[in-house]
Amino acid sequence: MSLNRLQKIISESGLLSRRKADLLIKQGRVELNGRRAIPGEKADPLFDHILVDGRDLPKKLNHKVFLLNKPYGVISSCQDNHGRKTILSLIPSHLRPGMHPVGRLDFESRGAILLTNNGKLTLKLTHPKYSHTKTYLVWVMGQPSQSILDNWRRGILLDGKITMPARIEVLERINQKTLLKVILKEGRNRQIRRIADYIGHPVQDLQRTSISNINLNGLQEGKWRELKREEWISIID
Repeated sequence: MSLNRLQKIISESGLLSRRKADLLIKQGRVELNGRRAIPGEKADPLFDHILVDGRDLPKKLNHKVFLLNKPYGVISSCQDNHGRKTILSLIPSHLRPGMHPVGRLDFESRGAILLTNNGKLTLKLTHPKYSHTKTYLVWVMGQPSQSILDNWRRGILLDGKITMPARIEVLERINQKTLLKVILKEGRNRQIRRIADYIGHPVQDLQRTSISNINLNGLQEGKWRELKREEWISIID
């Protein structure tokens, strides 16, 4: 018998991320062999009966990964209490069960975001220790000086902690705005917008163009496509 923590088993089934699985266990929404599961408990998926929200945990899941080009004004979550359009609404309803967004793009931002039912892929792309890059095209107000950009590249104090070094390239300067290419290895909440405000050059437009080795490559805004396994498998190997 091979025992693993429940949140790991649920995550590896592809149903939820490990963090979300841990939350559901604490909320009493996971059952193990007919009783409420306990946080930190271990099980064997081959022999134990696991229910999540009253449904059997998939023994084997066909992992799917969708790349979407998120438009402005769409929420990067599965549901919204205020009735706003969510990222799941961009794909057909029959493809939505079990899918969740990998990370976030805020309401005002556009560009690449992934939907998947693969918990391991979600972990690898969202946990800071794996340091997968994300690339952004960012229009900011004004023309930030070289010294200001150098400070951003080295790291800015945000929420009491210095941000990881960033790669920043000036692509274009037009009148009183500047187009920057920003490559990050972390993704704190509204990180680019908050730093841009801090340095005195607020964001006018922000588009994420790639996540790790996965690029938009001409995918139109509001559209999506299913990734081939070879496009994402190297991220979790």
